[in-house]
Amino acid sequence: MAQPVVIGQRWWARLALVASAFAVLGFMISLAVSIGEISIPLETTAKAVSNRLFGTAFELSRIHQGIVWDYRLSRALLAASAGAALALCGAILQALLRNPLAEPYVLGISAGASTGAVAVMILGFGYGVLTLSTGAFIGAVVAFVLVSALAAGAGGGADRIILAGVAGSQLFNALTSYIVTTSANAEQARGVMFWLLGSLSGVRWPDVYLAAPVAFIGFAVAMFHARALDAFTFGIDAAAALGIAVNRVRIILLGATALMTAAMVSIVGSIGFVGLVIPHAARFLVGPAHGRLLPATALIGAIFMVAADIVSRIIIPQQILPIGVVTALFGAPAFALILYKARRPV
Repeated sequence: MAQPVVIGQRWWARLALVASAFAVLGFMISLAVSIGEISIPLETTAKAVSNRLFGTAFELSRIHQGIVWDYRLSRALLAASAGAALALCGAILQALLRNPLAEPYVLGISAGASTGAVAVMILGFGYGVLTLSTGAFIGAVVAFVLVSALAAGAGGGADRIILAGVAGSQLFNALTSYIVTTSANAEQARGVMFWLLGSLSGVRWPDVYLAAPVAFIGFAVAMFHARALDAFTFGIDAAAALGIAVNRVRIILLGATALMTAAMVSIVGSIGFVGLVIPHAARFLVGPAHGRLLPATALIGAIFMVAADIVSRIIIPQQILPIGVVTALFGAPAFALILYKARRPV
């Protein structure tokens, strides 16, 4: 297996790495705002943002101002928040379960969250993003409990949790399809199916106001437990021997994972492979210590998702591809590579 690069052992190297990552993220967000059916120069983008944030009076058409602020910037920031949150979920689950293939999509948590959100959306238990998030959170928790129980009943082990996740995904995907086919009209069914593939279409600022704080809270919780996550990578017994309150920490971290997954699924649908691929890329760059791994994972996840959104809008002329399709095109080969390497002794 290839040895990690482990960038950033010295403080100045870490600072340079973080500054570079933020610069790349800022550039990608600017690029995402500029690219589309109507191409907008970066200068115009900067003026539109300045007009709204600082009250400047740069002369811009109302169309350009609206496209930049009301559509593309909110979409790009939502993509960054979702990418960071989903990548963090993968890093947390891989440490807690000691499984390199663990992530919300593979373990069925995303499928459970989708079922909960669709049940709210189609069956009409309330309305609005917050209500969808509540339904998605309940679905995510139920899915994880079911998958964990199934894996434990099958004898436990790293391979059992993945197989249980596959079974759980199929179950909740079937439930989602049942709800859509029996309770949704044709227009609702089309919208839900496109959303389930992962869609940033229709994202607005209220969605960002939900996704960004959830991603930040999840990151803060994970960072607070970074040393505990380091201990969990050596096993539950080792973590307990080091004085970690194993049950309490697992509940907190799994709750944060379910919350982040639910919030993102309720807004953008089920997007796979981000939580699988990004933590491995970050681990290759900065090493396994979670004090460095978690910030790197969040930043790379944000950059990756914004880049995927750009690709989804330009890969087919005059048509927007679901972003989940783009992440799967990159993630599926990476999943196969990780699966191949995981079977070999390190």
